[in-house]
Amino acid sequence: MVRLPNPDGTTRAYRPRTAPRAFAAGAPFASRTVFSAAHVVADPYADTDPDSPAAVDWDATLAFRRHLWAHGLGVAEAMDTAQRGMGLDWAGAAELIRRSAAEARAVGGRIACGVGTDQLPGPMTGPLTGRAGLDAVRAAYEEQLALVEETGSQAIVMASRALAAAARTPDDYLELYARLLRQAAEPVILHWLGPMFDPALEGYWGSTDLDTATETFLEVVAAHPDKVDGVKISLLDAGREVELRRRLPEGVRCYTGDDFHYPELIAGDERGFSHALLGVFDPLGPLAAEAVRVLDTGDTEGFRALLDPTVELSRHLFRAPTRFYKTGVVFLAWLAGHQDHFAMVGGLQSARSLPHLARAYELADGLGLFPDPELAAARMASLLAVYGVNR
Repeated sequence: MVRLPNPDGTTRAYRPRTAPRAFAAGAPFASRTVFSAAHVVADPYADTDPDSPAAVDWDATLAFRRHLWAHGLGVAEAMDTAQRGMGLDWAGAAELIRRSAAEARAVGGRIACGVGTDQLPGPMTGPLTGRAGLDAVRAAYEEQLALVEETGSQAIVMASRALAAAARTPDDYLELYARLLRQAAEPVILHWLGPMFDPALEGYWGSTDLDTATETFLEVVAAHPDKVDGVKISLLDAGREVELRRRLPEGVRCYTGDDFHYPELIAGDERGFSHALLGVFDPLGPLAAEAVRVLDTGDTEGFRALLDPTVELSRHLFRAPTRFYKTGVVFLAWLAGHQDHFAMVGGLQSARSLPHLARAYELADGLGLFPDPELAAARMASLLAVYGVNR
């Protein structure tokens, strides 16, 4: 029995489960393409501060990717789940891409990697604007695209803070994405990340009106369907995603990035479905993989029965301010035994409260996500002791 803290300062009794839930490893899926965006494991012994370059524990980071591949999931590398722009700079991301791509080749795992512009100065140092800014954004995208393609990975073209700052009209987006897509050697995934994940992306595609922005986004796709494998939609708006996916050109996939509504979007309806590229599949990996294998048999009800109960945990992890969901993801990886510590690059382990983490533990334990419930309970107790709980 452990006593978990409530937001009002009281505590509640919780009895952890005693038996682990078994999830079998397996091959990739037949009915859906599914990526898990993966977190990075910090090196807790590095003498760093929040302004230092990220110090990464490469062995633990790559071991976690092998864990995802073993369950048939693809890895979406160097995305916002890996703390791009929130502790992991471009130099660190480039090294992560190289190492993960090599590991993917060694084990036969599927990998797609984020292409952004985070080598450019940010708002605190004065972003470039106008034509010079747009040219700098294009060059930064091209540099990162070249590196990802050199590793043999699929490219995920992420939304750019620098482009959001430099662009003035939808035409700026249309022109820049057109030039970038023409250069891509293989079809890419375009990522529309909403401002709930990154406030600096407010007004992306040239408008704060989502209907207008959607039209510009779809215009980019329609102009280059041969260069777009799919689009990842991270707006936490299931209705908008469904409407958008129904308007995609033939052969262009929709990858849901909606961590609030993913079961219904992946299950789909009579007019189609979404594939998946989700940060919440980092902690849910084995369970999510089992659910998709059930869906492969045509058993939609069985798929929903497995995955629907996970939504409460996901909504908790991704609650506002949503951009700090990474803290809960890494916390659960520590409790699950995938790493030996609860430390994050940039010190982001402090970004969620103790009651928030306690509720995440309770929900994850209830779902059977921990291979060793006793270890998870002991680690939870050790964290509570640090905060003076249960003394």
